[in-house]
Amino acid sequence: MPVDTRTRQPYGLLHGGVSVVLAETLGSCGAIYSAPPGHRVVGLDINANHIRAAKSGWVTGKTTPVHVGRSTQVWAIEMHNDAGELTCVSRITMAVLAAR
Repeated sequence: MPVDTRTRQPYGLLHGGVSVVLAETLGSCGAIYSAPPGHRVVGLDINANHIRAAKSGWVTGKTTPVHVGRSTQVWAIEMHNDAGELTCVSRITMAVLAAR
């Protein structure tokens, strides 16, 4: 994700909400790809800890499953800047819904 005028807050730092949007997107993608065919996934809870500010460049996120169950999934997301430094950690809990 680029850190530029579209994603920075007034102090010139990557907006924390943008990091949460990236985390939710990555966790949701992992969840839907891990869900049984025809099922849907929806977010139940997300949190984020902002570790280091990013002012420019790119932030890259990686999601890892913590728990992939029948009715819930938990995903951990880490984001790093161009130097490989940790900028944010997040965890999302997803509900797995059966097909209608």
